[in-house]
Amino acid sequence: MGAFLDKPKMEKHNTHGEGNGLRYGLSSMQGWRVEMEDAHTAVIGLPYSLSMWSFFAVYDGHAGSHVARYCCEHLLEHITSNPDFRGGCSGGGDSINAEPSVESVKCGIRTGFLQIDEHMRAISERKHGADRSGSTAVGVMISPHHFYFINCGDSRALLSRKGRVHFFTQDHKPSNPLEKERIQNAGGSVMIQRVNGSLAVSRALGDFDYKCVHGKGPTEQLVSPEPEVYEIERAEAEDEFVVLACDGIWDVMANEELCDFVRSRLEVTEDLERVCNEIVDTCLYKGSRDNMSVVLICFPGAPKINPEAVKREAELDKYLQNREGGACKKHMTQHIPAEPGDKGKRQHRQSTDGGEGRMVTKVILKFKSNENKLTFAGVFECVYCGTPGGTSDGKCPPICLC
Repeated sequence: MGAFLDKPKMEKHNTHGEGNGLRYGLSSMQGWRVEMEDAHTAVIGLPYSLSMWSFFAVYDGHAGSHVARYCCEHLLEHITSNPDFRGGCSGGGDSINAEPSVESVKCGIRTGFLQIDEHMRAISERKHGADRSGSTAVGVMISPHHFYFINCGDSRALLSRKGRVHFFTQDHKPSNPLEKERIQNAGGSVMIQRVNGSLAVSRALGDFDYKCVHGKGPTEQLVSPEPEVYEIERAEAEDEFVVLACDGIWDVMANEELCDFVRSRLEVTEDLERVCNEIVDTCLYKGSRDNMSVVLICFPGAPKINPEAVKREAELDKYLQNREGGACKKHMTQHIPAEPGDKGKRQHRQSTDGGEGRMVTKVILKFKSNENKLTFAGVFECVYCGTPGGTSDGKCPPICLC
C-alpha cells in the first residue's frame, strides 16, 4: 500500500458524457504509486425503467485493485436489483417499473453494499486468502428530484450550490468516536489513527482480514462495509456541480479550495475533462503521492463562460509563452504574477511545448493589496518535490531531490 515509483506516472484516463440534464467529466492518474488501484462508474440512465436516473462512483482500492475493479462493474446491479431498493415503489401496479421511494432507495443502497461485500467474500480467490485488497466507495445516485450521496471510507463527495459548498460527505476514519467505539467493541484498537495500527479507513468493501470477529454482524466488525447515505432534494436553478474524488485529491485540497478552483475553470472552458485534468495536475503539484481520481458532474446552474476570465486566461498564456525560456526544461514550476482582480485567488495550470520532458505550470500568485501593477515574480520550484531555488535560465535547484 505504501510503495512509490521513482517518478510519477502522469498519463491520464479520461471520459465524459451527458444526458438527463447533466454533463460529466472524469480524470484519473496513477501518480507516484506502483499500481493504479482506483476505479470508477459513470452511468446515465439506470435499468428497471429508471432511465432518468444516473449513478456515479469512485472506488479507491488498497492492497491491490481487485475489489475496486469488481465494485465498479457490479455494485450498481447489486443496488438496483435487490428487493429493498424496490420495497416502497410509487406508481402502483408493477413494482419493477415503478419509481422507488426515498427510504427504499436509501435502504436498497445499504443492502447492495452489504450484499456485494458478502458476495466477494465467497469468491474463491478471496475466500482462500489469495487477495486481501479492499476499497473505499463514494458515489451519488441522481434522480429527477433527489441526490443520494453514498460514502464508505475516506473518499469524499461534495455539492456546490449557489456559489458555495452546500454539502459534503464525512470521512470514515478510525479516530472518529463512533468508528473507534465499534472497532474497540470488536476487540480491535486504534493506533497511529489506524485500525490495529495498519488500515487507515474504518469502513470499506473487501478487507476481509478485518471482518472475521465471531459473534459480530457485518456492520459490527473492525471494518464495516456499511455506507452512509444522505438524501438531498435537488434545487434545479441553484445546483452547480458535484465532485467525487479519492483521498489523493482531498489530502491536498480543502473543500472550498477545490470548489473555487472548479468555478474559476468553468469560467474559461466547458471541457470537463480538461477541468478534471487540471485538478489532478494541481494536486500532484501540491504534493499528493497517491493515485488520483475525480469525477465532475455539472448541472444547468454551473458557472458559465466569462469573457473577462477568458481574456485574462489568454493574456496569461501569452505572457507564459514569452517567458517559457526561463522555465526548467525538465520539471520546474514557474510562478506567474497576479492581477488586481486575482486578489485572494491561487490557480495552477499546466502546459507543454512539445519538448522532451518539458513542462510549465502557471501559478497565479496571491495579489498583494499594496501592488497595482504586474511584476514578474521570478520564483521557481520543482513540480515533483517542491524544492525551491531554480533560476531563470532553467537550472534546477542545486539540492533538488529529483
